[in-house]
Amino acid sequence: MMKTLNALIKTDESITAVIDGIPKTMSCNHPSFTEAITCLATGDYETLDSLFDVSASIARKFNADNVGGVEITDGVIYYQGEPVHNYVVDRIFDFMDEGLPFQPLAKFLGKLMENPSRRAVSELYTFLEHKHLPICEDGDFLAYKSVTNDYMDHHSGKFFNGVGEVLDMPRNAVCDDADVGCSYGFHAGSHEYASNFGGGDSRLVIVKINPADVVSVPKDCDCQKLRTSRYEVVKDFEQVYRKPLNTEFTSYDEDYDDEDYDGCADENCAYHNVRDAKGRFMRKR
Repeated sequence: MMKTLNALIKTDESITAVIDGIPKTMSCNHPSFTEAITCLATGDYETLDSLFDVSASIARKFNADNVGGVEITDGVIYYQGEPVHNYVVDRIFDFMDEGLPFQPLAKFLGKLMENPSRRAVSELYTFLEHKHLPICEDGDFLAYKSVTNDYMDHHSGKFFNGVGEVLDMPRNAVCDDADVGCSYGFHAGSHEYASNFGGGDSRLVIVKINPADVVSVPKDCDCQKLRTSRYEVVKDFEQVYRKPLNTEFTSYDEDYDDEDYDGCADENCAYHNVRDAKGRFMRKR
């Protein structure tokens, strides 16, 4: 049976409609407010009526995107049938309430839940938000990495980081201990962290990382970096950093960098988690 619109009033803040004799109100921050306006314009009162149920409206809107393994039922987000309660879920609902594009976050969550590290699952999004590292439409995220002027890694000189390159290593070769700052793995992080590596022979590249590949977020360097087993170089940052911008970091031996396979997992490493009064790495005495 077709729905009948008996009465209507619309303001910038809300819609109140009487449909088949039943009054219903929707505020402008309702996740389907824009769609409701469209239904009014086209006379689709059947769909309009269903939009007033916030829970059902959110579920329909969320599940329509068919994000792999992630769905919402009765206001609860599930991954592969299991309820998920973490900060990412809270932010997804925040985005939906504010009418922001929540789909990238939902895809991020789906990939994050494939990460075998419980700690990475619980901490990664907070790290990204704190360091302003954006999430892409496909759920991957972007970070910064310092390389030499010829796009090689600072430590070994073996890893080429030209745009389009995908670098990976076995996940079990990457240090998963967040309490160890200088250790094995591919490193990337915030702009502040990456721009302070390598002195004059450095440039920044932007890398794209799948949340499932992140292994740890070390606590040193003010938690500004992460270790991952895989990343893709997607763009030059288009600025080469010179010594005047790195004066605090160019007084150390140039052969050291907290970078890929840096070997500092060895307890005899001269630089292993030893810092001066300003928190900078230094040699053991």
